[in-house]
Amino acid sequence: MILDQVMSALAAKGSESTKRTFLRHGAKEPFFGVKVGEMKLIVKNLKLKGEQALALQLYATGNGDAQYLAGMIANGTQMTRAQLQQWADTAAWDMISGTTVPWVAAEHPNGFALALQWIDSPKEHLRRAGWTTLSALAATVPDEQLPIKELARLLDRVARTLSAAPDGVRYVMNGFVIASGTYIAALGKPAIATARKLGRVEVDLGDTACQVPDAESSIIKSRRGAPVAPKRKTVRC
Repeated sequence: MILDQVMSALAAKGSESTKRTFLRHGAKEPFFGVKVGEMKLIVKNLKLKGEQALALQLYATGNGDAQYLAGMIANGTQMTRAQLQQWADTAAWDMISGTTVPWVAAEHPNGFALALQWIDSPKEHLRRAGWTTLSALAATVPDEQLPIKELARLLDRVARTLSAAPDGVRYVMNGFVIASGTYIAALGKPAIATARKLGRVEVDLGDTACQVPDAESSIIKSRRGAPVAPKRKTVRC
């Protein structure tokens, strides 16, 4: 019953103008076109936070809005590795691969291992999910719990391979450089060095107003004069 209630609430908040915006960003049917702010109100008003069973049900609908909302209420630590893989495999479109999936994967003990698996996938949406999960781990996990040497090697990999990656993957690889330099003290200088090797990252973002952030200036700005920015509690937004 609660699943039907939430789906009805999402349908009621959908709008054609929001659908058009999401379509320009790669959205695929089915979805209602619900703004994130409206989803947050649904979560708050219906007290959905932490409703793990509901999160799984919402994601299984295949509806893009429902999958995004599932990521807002799910607890990644309570998911199995198989469930995380299923979410990655069945993401409705790129926004889900780049938001919902990394949100939960970064909370799981196997998040780093899954991210490494995904970035080697021939499927672009999995590669996007993998690099974004790595960025989420950099932003939220204490440095002493991170595999710093392996992350440093991944920065070198970005420098070597970004130019040959698909547009969407280049965008999130650039994001990984930014996250590493912003949140991991030992990788501050290596990340900036990587950013300088990359130079301006070109990505075709289609008919949108989005821009590719400059990695070096983004790192410096995000640190706000400190050698490293404080870790975030969550990367959910």
